Amino acid sequence: MPKRWKIHSPNPQRQVALSNALEINPIIAQLLINRRILTVPEAATFLSADLSQLHDPFLLKDMDRAVERIKRARQRQELVLIFGDYDADGVTSSVLLHRLLKNMGIEVLNHIPHRMHDGYGLNHRIGEYAKQKGVSLLITVDCGIGAICEVDTLNELGIDVIIVDHHEAPRGQLPQAKAIINPKRHDCGYPFKHLASVGLVAKLTQALLGKILEDELDLVAIGTVADVAELKGENRIFVKNGLSRIDQTKNKGLSALLEVAKIKGKKLSPYHVGFILGPRINATGRMDSAHKSLDLLLSEDPQEAHALAKLLENYNTERQKMQRDIVQEAMSIIEQQINFNEHKIIVVGKEGWHKGVLGIVASKITETFYRPTVVISVKDGVGTASARSIAGFHLYEALEHCAEILEHFGGHKGAAGLTIKEENIEKFRKLINDFAHQTLQLVDLTPSIDIDCEIPLSSLSLDLIKAVNLLEPFGEGNPAPVFCSRRLMVKSPPLTLGKETIKFWVSDGQSTFSVVGFGMAKYRDMVVQGKWVDLAYELAIDDWNIRHNGKNFSAEEEPRVQLKLKDIKENPE
Repeated sequence: MPKRWKIHSPNPQRQVALSNALEINPIIAQLLINRRILTVPEAATFLSADLSQLHDPFLLKDMDRAVERIKRARQRQELVLIFGDYDADGVTSSVLLHRLLKNMGIEVLNHIPHRMHDGYGLNHRIGEYAKQKGVSLLITVDCGIGAICEVDTLNELGIDVIIVDHHEAPRGQLPQAKAIINPKRHDCGYPFKHLASVGLVAKLTQALLGKILEDELDLVAIGTVADVAELKGENRIFVKNGLSRIDQTKNKGLSALLEVAKIKGKKLSPYHVGFILGPRINATGRMDSAHKSLDLLLSEDPQEAHALAKLLENYNTERQKMQRDIVQEAMSIIEQQINFNEHKIIVVGKEGWHKGVLGIVASKITETFYRPTVVISVKDGVGTASARSIAGFHLYEALEHCAEILEHFGGHKGAAGLTIKEENIEKFRKLINDFAHQTLQLVDLTPSIDIDCEIPLSSLSLDLIKAVNLLEPFGEGNPAPVFCSRRLMVKSPPLTLGKETIKFWVSDGQSTFSVVGFGMAKYRDMVVQGKWVDLAYELAIDDWNIRHNGKNFSAEEEPRVQLKLKDIKENPE
């Protein structure tokens, strides 16, 4: 499907102000402006991403109450139960909080619900379990904001509750907990609203100890990136400072996972977290019990840690196969049942699909058709679903529109989960599409590519790449910059390298660079020597010869700028 190019309008006045004040390239200044970083103080903070810039944790509503209750638990030698979610954010949050409380001298139990048997979030059974164990304080991480009835039950049993959650807060009543730490609650004035739950646990640590535990920032970075939290503000500070600590981690479980995943010793980026570490931590919760991932990251025994890391690797392999099978089935159902003229939202379901991979399947379908997607697994008359969205469509608001026929739902604008009676699925399909017809235009259903700057090839240099890298780490909310150049002559036939990768050369008459397109073999027919093209691309370094030939290389083999292809258009003019 052809992409719309959305090129940011340059802002010369702000460019000059930022570049002069900070002594940076005007192109870098424009990249900051494109990310809505408009003032000199904001830009300086963004570029430095120093831990000293973290906000006062007591600006979070109820933080003082949470700190007071936890300190009371230590004084009274109470048993505390940590109730976490089964994804990477929930697991890393549980580990971080477990270590914090244990180091404070508090006795701790952990519980993570089983995705298939228990479903998401607090359930009524946890109260009896906690009571039997002698728990008097329960702390949720990455869940709990909508658990009004469940918290009431715990209160009746004499168990206090602290909720640490980053999901959208209900517009009406909040649970009657001792403390609710969630920057998205409507009465919380915290300056940064987008912390993942592991970031909120880091803020709780900061409040309890008066400092951030820098050795734990590896877990904060992993949970934040794996949960696709936007890499701005405090998230950027946590991730930038945490990524560099992952390879040197003191966590024996994480070290074993790096080794088993074959990325130990590499310079790690959000890509390695999002596509290698995160999926392996998530795999246990998808295929069985997330306690295996929890046990891994809490392990102090290298031999046990290695065995658990291997188990995560096996679960991830099993998850990948199951995911492929369900995607194939779902695509077949969509071809038969979905009318794209009527359905702006894809709702697809089947009896017996494994609930652990629904979110990934929804992401794959959304990526293929560029439409918000809800994937439902039905069992015993009840559907469990995961949903993924596109830019411009707020999933949580759409589900609020359908609330009357949903049993439960939760999430945020980009991703959500729900349960629904099988008999209401058709009503749901109609209701959510009615909402979409009011809020989505046809143009919104055309994939687009955001382009930061249109620049001539002569502007490209290794110095520019070094300057661009000051904006790292790249990820959600801070994407790798994309540039475009027009009217380029294709100087060579395309070579096919490896799986679905093409490489060719282009020139504007003054400068010539190589272009590599990973997974872009579908564009091969558009790359014709002697033809004119427009390219959208990221900047990269072509150091293949150095990496493969070692230290002895000629001047021609020194690192060179390379264009990493994002999109291509013919330019017949």
